Amino acid sequence: MAIHRSGEDYLEAILMIRSQRGSCRSVDVARHLEVSKPSVSVAMGRLRDEGMVTMDEDGFLLLTPAGEAIASSIYERHCLLTDFFSKLGVPDEIAREDACKVEHDLSEETFSALKRFLGA
Repeated sequence: MAIHRSGEDYLEAILMIRSQRGSCRSVDVARHLEVSKPSVSVAMGRLRDEGMVTMDEDGFLLLTPAGEAIASSIYERHCLLTDFFSKLGVPDEIAREDACKVEHDLSEETFSALKRFLGA
């Protein structure tokens, strides 16, 4: 299933927040992505409709296996690209920002080649 960049950002944010805090709510995603709570609500509705996210009775966001796969893939790209840019001498904050821009558009072939090149 094709998912847009913003959807990937939301899935990745849920994964990152959950790994840092153990759980994730919509308000956490809003803070992390610096977007409004209504924007998160709309995005979560779309991701629920696409079978990527569920919400439990306590309001915690949960990734479905499909959502987890996409989030993990994007996060892997983010980490590898951030590390690569940092090794090139790019300051950490800029490396993270640039990785966020590139992670969505990089082809699988180029990403695989970069992984091989870096021995990752």
